[in-house]
Amino acid sequence: MKGKGIVLKEPSVVAYDKDNNKIRAVGEEARQMIGRTPGNIVAVRPLRQGVISDYEVTEKMLKYFVSKAIGKRAFRKPRISICAPSGITEVEKKAVEEATYQAGAREVSIIEEPIAAAIGAGIDITRPFGNMIVDIGGGTTDVAVISLGGTVVSTSIKVAGDNFDEAIMRYVRKKHNLIVGERTAEDIKIQIGTVHASPQARTMEVKGRDTVTGLPKSISLTSEEIREALKDAAGQIMETIHSILEKTPPELAADVAERGIVLTGGGALLAGLEELIEEETGINTVVAEEPALAVAVGTGQYMELMSKINGR
Repeated sequence: MKGKGIVLKEPSVVAYDKDNNKIRAVGEEARQMIGRTPGNIVAVRPLRQGVISDYEVTEKMLKYFVSKAIGKRAFRKPRISICAPSGITEVEKKAVEEATYQAGAREVSIIEEPIAAAIGAGIDITRPFGNMIVDIGGGTTDVAVISLGGTVVSTSIKVAGDNFDEAIMRYVRKKHNLIVGERTAEDIKIQIGTVHASPQARTMEVKGRDTVTGLPKSISLTSEEIREALKDAAGQIMETIHSILEKTPPELAADVAERGIVLTGGGALLAGLEELIEEETGINTVVAEEPALAVAVGTGQYMELMSKINGR
């Protein structure tokens, strides 16, 4: 929020009652309910892979967040900037705009995630230099080369943090005959997840349900196992980075080689990612300060920066 910075930090999760469609919880409170609700309560993510998967629930969620951020007694409807993956279609973009207007906005701006991520990472995108951003969010990974306030070449793939969690769930079930939920998979990723070999293996005790007996069971997982589980997803991200580098104009490619690659998004915190990218590309790679907040911070600063670029 202008003049205040980040005033709200909540996951895009909604819990509602199937019997009457009444919202029971939104944000972190709803996330805590995932996998733990009775039959009539459903905890869902209305935004999947960067786009709206449930319009009605998204609208209600946005209304809740807007009200919580600015207060119910605000005199004017707010101007709202929304981030979207660089590969979003016009139809998907229109759905986001309409849901935001319905949530109470008087003006809506759609910003490409790599642009917001670069601004939030402290990069001056107005200068004539090539900057490469790899933004790994929950639903999508955006890879872009940015110069003079715009994206020169970019792409978005639907492989990101959520896919890491799903890959861990599949691996644990296949290798250990153990069913774990989304939140447990996320905890595994955070505590022992890695995409690069390490001389010091970490271990973690994991509890779930045995697929054979149906009874609770506990196992010990190693970081090397999780590296194996995440191998395919990490490989797809690496292929995307290589593809963008190959499409980058020579002068800007030279800039990227000199200035390095900047990682943003919550997925940038995955252990070993910097090392893997450096190893595969030969380019210095760094994680932005507070990478999970880079897109939010950049979105807030975007309008002011565009006014500066346009001389207004």
